[in-house]
Amino acid sequence: FGSAEIVSIKSDVYSYGIVLIETFTKKKPTDNVFVEEETMRHWMERSLPKGAIEIADVDLLRREDEYIVVKANCISSIMELALNCSAELPEERKDMKDVVVELKKIKQRLLNSIQHF
Repeated sequence: FGSAEIVSIKSDVYSYGIVLIETFTKKKPTDNVFVEEETMRHWMERSLPKGAIEIADVDLLRREDEYIVVKANCISSIMELALNCSAELPEERKDMKDVVVELKKIKQRLLNSIQHF
């Protein structure tokens, strides 16, 4: 639930952010690489600037895929959203309705990019 461990709508948003990270990286918070202060979220925050291709689940982004750049941009946007959802401080997290709006925008950008490819 973040650092405060208080159940609220904002803790649901936090959990959703963690689920997004798990889904798109195929990593779990309990993986051996996450020890001591290195949480899955901290790893994502530190690794994302290297690019989605480097940290996304290999089954999602195959280098031979003709849409790899379009998909990588989509996944990068989702990962940024996941980081926002899982911010340590609840007041820094988006409201769930804003998360849904952002996901719809990401989906539309993906579809538009593929149509114009």
